[in-house]
Amino acid sequence: MLSLISGCAQNASLLGPAYTLVSTGNVYQAGLTYGGNEIVTKTTGKSTTQNIKEALIPKKNDNKFEQLVKRNIEKTKKKLNLSNQ
Repeated sequence: MLSLISGCAQNASLLGPAYTLVSTGNVYQAGLTYGGNEIVTKTTGKSTTQNIKEALIPKKNDNKFEQLVKRNIEKTKKKLNLSNQ
């Protein structure tokens, strides 16, 4: 089962660049998006989405401004999800 999921995740990483290519027709932008995602994954061992989620989790050593920004991002994300339903 895990092999099916990991194979799916690899193909899912092509969705963003494929959408960019179809919507804009810009091969360079799609290639840059895919290449950037691959560099992030190989450098950190995590996908771009995983890195963003991890960055949004408040940590004890965050200063008050960072905590405020992260809370506002979460609130906005929830509002956007509600309006899309």
